[in-house]
Amino acid sequence: MAEMDFLHRVDGLNLKDKLLLVASFSHAEDPKCRQSGDAENPQLVKEGDIMLGGLFSFHTNWKERPDSYMQKPQPLQCTSLNFREFQLAQALLFTIKEINNSSDLLPGISLGYKIYDTCGSIARSVRVALALVNGNENVASPSNACLRPAHVQAIMGETSSSPSTAIATSIGPFHIPLISHFSTCACLSDKSKYPSFLRTIPSDYYQSRALAHLVKHFGWTWVGAVRSNEDYGNNGMAIFTETAVQLGICLEYSVSFFRTDPSDKIQNIIDIIKASTSTVIVTFLSHMDLDILLHEFSNHNLTGYQWVGTEAWIFDSQTAAGDKNHILDGAIGLSIPKAHVSGLKEFMLDVKPLNSTNNNLFTEFWEALFSCKFTQSQSEEIQRKCTGHEDLTGVENSFTDMSLMPIFNNVYKGVYAVAHALHNILSCNKTCDSNVQLDPFMILQHIQKANFKTKEGEEVYFNKNGDPSAKYEIINWQPGENGQVPVSVCSEKCPPGTRKVLQKGKPVCCYDCVRCAEGEMSNNTDSITCVRCPLESWSNERRDACVTKEAEFLSYEEIMGILLTTASLFGTCLTAAVAFIFFRYRKTPLVRANNSELSFLLLFSLTLCFLCSLTFIGRPSEWSCMLRHTAFGITFVLCISCVLGKTIVVLMAFKATLPGSNVMKLFGPTQQRLSVLGFTLIQVIICILWLTISPPFPSKNFREFKDKIILECALGSAVGFWSVLGYIGLLAMLCFVFAFLARKLPDNFNEAKFITFSMLIFCAVWITFIPAYVSSPGKFSVAVEIFAILASSFGLLICIFVPKCYIMLLKPERNTKKNMMGKATSKSF
Repeated sequence: MAEMDFLHRVDGLNLKDKLLLVASFSHAEDPKCRQSGDAENPQLVKEGDIMLGGLFSFHTNWKERPDSYMQKPQPLQCTSLNFREFQLAQALLFTIKEINNSSDLLPGISLGYKIYDTCGSIARSVRVALALVNGNENVASPSNACLRPAHVQAIMGETSSSPSTAIATSIGPFHIPLISHFSTCACLSDKSKYPSFLRTIPSDYYQSRALAHLVKHFGWTWVGAVRSNEDYGNNGMAIFTETAVQLGICLEYSVSFFRTDPSDKIQNIIDIIKASTSTVIVTFLSHMDLDILLHEFSNHNLTGYQWVGTEAWIFDSQTAAGDKNHILDGAIGLSIPKAHVSGLKEFMLDVKPLNSTNNNLFTEFWEALFSCKFTQSQSEEIQRKCTGHEDLTGVENSFTDMSLMPIFNNVYKGVYAVAHALHNILSCNKTCDSNVQLDPFMILQHIQKANFKTKEGEEVYFNKNGDPSAKYEIINWQPGENGQVPVSVCSEKCPPGTRKVLQKGKPVCCYDCVRCAEGEMSNNTDSITCVRCPLESWSNERRDACVTKEAEFLSYEEIMGILLTTASLFGTCLTAAVAFIFFRYRKTPLVRANNSELSFLLLFSLTLCFLCSLTFIGRPSEWSCMLRHTAFGITFVLCISCVLGKTIVVLMAFKATLPGSNVMKLFGPTQQRLSVLGFTLIQVIICILWLTISPPFPSKNFREFKDKIILECALGSAVGFWSVLGYIGLLAMLCFVFAFLARKLPDNFNEAKFITFSMLIFCAVWITFIPAYVSSPGKFSVAVEIFAILASSFGLLICIFVPKCYIMLLKPERNTKKNMMGKATSKSF
């Protein structure tokens, strides 16, 4: 009741009174600084002028004990002895002994050490680290003892990243240097969180990125990932994944594991790997976690995978020796460069001084090292009795294996970095100033600035993050000579000529290869897009290059061009033959009766019509484009004008036979010539205007065909072109009408009906020409135009002149004036 009354009275005080009350109670207490819990005793101790701490996991595991919260927790019971960590401790002892024996470094100053076993436990690592800083006293001491200097000036360790992060967080505010030989987590480079942490092994920031580039180098874009579920594995894999994504590498799965995980967790990992399609497994595993996984993988015969490893296990010969089922055959990865420390191997193999420690830990170590027992228990199998004088001659195990010499060298460099910092602080020359008060922050600053060379010539220094320079070697496990590189991709590479199309709902490494469309190409492997070819180019059959489009025009070399040229020359020769016949029989009644002057002019114009078709064949040029249409237009008008003149002459001749008619005087030879000249002159004017205003020109037609360029003559002015054709059509229609009117005039040889037939053919050809010309693509439109010219020319030649030649050559008895005029019939008009 009195206590409750006191508490009520305290609650009634104001803040100022409460503070005064607390202060009075503080002064009333015994001014002692007392350590909580049990004292932690180091496993190895050697006193010296300056003390260094060491943290090593001599055991890798511990027995789980359920807490009842009814009594004080029992001390951690460590299990699974780890010879590797004993080697690291030996490297520390060797380095300290070498420095103490040196007259050049810290002369007259001896270094001592306190080394603890952390058992692989983060909690224990922090506890023993604080024990190194505070000391082991469990007795009350004056209050000012809590402000005394740290018991050790620097701590060497830990091997793993997670314990190092916890320790660095705990001792960082006190600026106690923590120098790790194997903690590679990139997170430890953050000086805002871990200001007193340094290391002699490169950060995983570089290794993770280098591994991603290594995987990319071999073309492995579809991989799985297994990591330790702690800082080392999680941070290392995170950086690898980030870099891998940038390089186009996809992770099919990413699983984590810790050595204390239950067996069903391991089974789940095995099931995931078996169900995957990737054949490459990237690991960020500690060697302790890998050893457990390797045992389980062997039980499931999980072979045939390409393993990519880190420095945690890739250069460890003991890991390779333990791979009895060849799970890791062909493994490749990065390790820190090989190193050599003279004298270290001999020192490490001399284990007799360890047996003089009379420590339970080293009794356990000795019995495990030599497979003997100092004391036999009845429950155990009888083993050889230890004498304490055993040596390592002929012994082969992980302790005698020197494959971890690069890591031992890291311990060696770390201790020397502290020694050089102390050497500078104590202003050592031949002697050191022992009166200097050592300050952890001062030591930390000097270590960060350290720059020296080891006795082997290796340069040692730290960057602003407390990291050394990154150097790696590539190691490949090849048990035989067959080093075939496996393939691990979600989708095969898309060859040139295709592009990648992502598969819906899958990572970017899973895609289909789609062939580039016509007119597009890709000349790179795994192209994401196809590039459209330039206007004058087209994709080849493989779609991996753009080739110049084939230029298409009606040439003399192709069959169509040859046939049309032959027809043109044949028509020219035939016309010449007809002209020769007419010239030979020019004084006969048949020739004279049909206006020989117009006949020869018509034959001349037909010759030009046949020849002008040749200007349409061949590669279009500026002059040929202008010539072909204008020559065609003028020669055809000349031809039709002659036919029209002959038709008018027939009509006029009949009119002249009527009594009292004086028509022939109105359309005599002079008028006939002028009419032909006038009609032709109009077409010439039209052509001149066309050529002046907007003449035809050679052009490239890309519209008709995708893979061809049509070389053609653009009309320039469509009005000019259709004016030329329209004028020809107008004259042809006039000629047809006049010939039709004169078709039944009484005459033994009436030329009008032959002109009518020729005009029918002419008009039929050119009427069908228009739709055929418009609808024909490319060179076929030119062929249609040539065909129309030749067909209409042959129609005129055959219909008008062949019947006359037939009479002159085969029926000469009909080529008389009597026969021409003898059979007249009367007809009313």
